[in-house]
Amino acid sequence: MRKLKIIAEISVFIILVLTLKLIASEQISGDKSVYNDAQQLSYEITAKRDLLALMMAYPEYISGFEKTDDNIIYVIMKSGNKIVYDDMKVKSFNEKVANADIEDSMSQVYPLSDISTIMEEDFDPGRIRNYALLNEVYGSSQSKIEASLTTVTLGSRNCPFNKNNNAAASLKTAFQEISGLLISSSNVYSFVYPVNGTYNYRAISGTGLLSPHSFGIAIDLKSNKCDYWKWATKEQGQSRLDSYPKELVKIFENNYFIWGGKWSHFDFLHFEYRPELIIKSKYYMDLNNDDSWYCGFPDTEQIKNYISIIEAAL
Repeated sequence: MRKLKIIAEISVFIILVLTLKLIASEQISGDKSVYNDAQQLSYEITAKRDLLALMMAYPEYISGFEKTDDNIIYVIMKSGNKIVYDDMKVKSFNEKVANADIEDSMSQVYPLSDISTIMEEDFDPGRIRNYALLNEVYGSSQSKIEASLTTVTLGSRNCPFNKNNNAAASLKTAFQEISGLLISSSNVYSFVYPVNGTYNYRAISGTGLLSPHSFGIAIDLKSNKCDYWKWATKEQGQSRLDSYPKELVKIFENNYFIWGGKWSHFDFLHFEYRPELIIKSKYYMDLNNDDSWYCGFPDTEQIKNYISIIEAAL
């Protein structure tokens, strides 16, 4: 009897180990094709909405889309180059940061509402970047980027910023609105000036990845020792968040800039021109079963044309 009991216990143990291995292999297989029908429908809707946001954000650069027989979606640029929307690999957060496709870069929905606490771990919408898209729009080399720079006057400083895709024009408009804000809220001045910097061709500290400052699409305002997650504790970051002017953040967001203060790896002085993320957030909504995939987006002829392009491709 004792032998039978031992054999039974060993059998249960083996079955448990095999089950856990099977679950683990499915989790790390990196194959999104195992989605069930409901997951696949949700994925397709999200993909279409992402592509619509992309066309709205980069109308001068994207001409259409292509879906291959193995269900890989490509964004077709007006240059003729193709950028994969989703490489269909399941990635950890760090893997997304290091090697993001477009789907990865748009997977976290940037919150347009005010926040009161530091974001949860690894929630960094916009900190994940697709470099193929940035190269296409803003320049694929230092010389090409610098050829696209123009000067934006910020207070008493003339700062270089990328003129492509209305980036510099949007920064100029933001600072015109900030000038008006300073008249009614003088305390905001100490969060803005002196501006810490715009264009700077460099890698992100501790990585081999180019900073968005390298593309001339980011601005750092006045620096504070509690601004950056590597400089400050989470408690110090929370204190900085509590004091940061919400009106200032809103002006930037209204002009298609995301704020590093809404990252778990907080970067309070950092604002980055990412129109696709602001557009996705602006029209983000939970859809009902009878809603069209583009429900909530503007009902204009231009948007209808974008929708037709997406539906024809997908």
